[in-house]
Amino acid sequence: MSTSYRWSTLTTADTAAWAELVNHLAVVDGTEEFYSAEDLAEELEDPHLDPAQDTVAVWADSQSGTEELVAFGVARLRQSLDHEGNAGVPLEGGVHMEHRGGGIGTQLMQKLEARGAQKATDRYPGVQYYFATGGGLEESSARIFHLARGYQVARYFNLMSRPLSWNQTDSPDSAAASTGGRQLPEGVTVRAPEEGDEKAVFEAHAAAFVDHWGSAPPSPSVWHETWTSRSNRAAVSRIAVDASGTVLAYALCGQWVDRELYVNLVGTVPAARGNGLGSAVLAHTIEAAASSGDYDDIELDVDSESLTGATRLYERLGFAVKHTSAAMRRYQQPADKH
Repeated sequence: MSTSYRWSTLTTADTAAWAELVNHLAVVDGTEEFYSAEDLAEELEDPHLDPAQDTVAVWADSQSGTEELVAFGVARLRQSLDHEGNAGVPLEGGVHMEHRGGGIGTQLMQKLEARGAQKATDRYPGVQYYFATGGGLEESSARIFHLARGYQVARYFNLMSRPLSWNQTDSPDSAAASTGGRQLPEGVTVRAPEEGDEKAVFEAHAAAFVDHWGSAPPSPSVWHETWTSRSNRAAVSRIAVDASGTVLAYALCGQWVDRELYVNLVGTVPAARGNGLGSAVLAHTIEAAASSGDYDDIELDVDSESLTGATRLYERLGFAVKHTSAAMRRYQQPADKH
């Protein structure tokens, strides 16, 4: 008997089912992108997201007689143009392993692309935009699916991991051990970010990533949401400041998986590069995470072609590549330029 599907949108009442599906995909597709229902509920509160128009949910009857969420999709729009003047339209979603091959994924992407195109052209009329989506691991079903829809691999990202353990007398996770005892420049200190540092770190991040691939000036409202989110772990994040209090470098962390810390952002303002500050803030983050006893591992994603040689920096700090995934894009010309 064929399965009957019901199409709707995501609501806060769906977050438990949404989390179950997302975590299923994290396992079967090997992405390890796990989220709780609380994390996903927070995403639906994004002021730049209209769940009634920007999300898709697909339900099917389960063996227990209740409905099961078997596919989801979200269409977003970056709030600033990137450094090349293009608008970015991130699309995310997935289909449960047992419901693939029947056309749900194609219908899902058609809906997301249509909505994403509308958002881009409404906000940025006459501007070239691109759909951006995750391409999964090499030879994954996601990679094959998106290639067939005209997407191309735009960049590869390495997921890197480092185990944490703490020995009070001689720890390889101490900042001094991680950096080989390298001293900070005179007048520079490393500390945890405080509530009042939000604007200064925001400005440092905008400067640090201005020349990075795919970067766009961060939106203050989106930055604030990230800064105050439930996943934020300021206690083990670190910033480097000079004698005047100017933020020179930062390592900002979050947590989505029990006993696993994730480094969301690492950056150094261009004028301060070459002084080892990126290594320093991350080394102090490693030390703080290890000494807290709350984490067994620390992970981060890095652009494999990073112009700052970030992969090599992280390897020197004890990180190793777990897997490599792709970021995929499909460029679209605005309607008035066809």
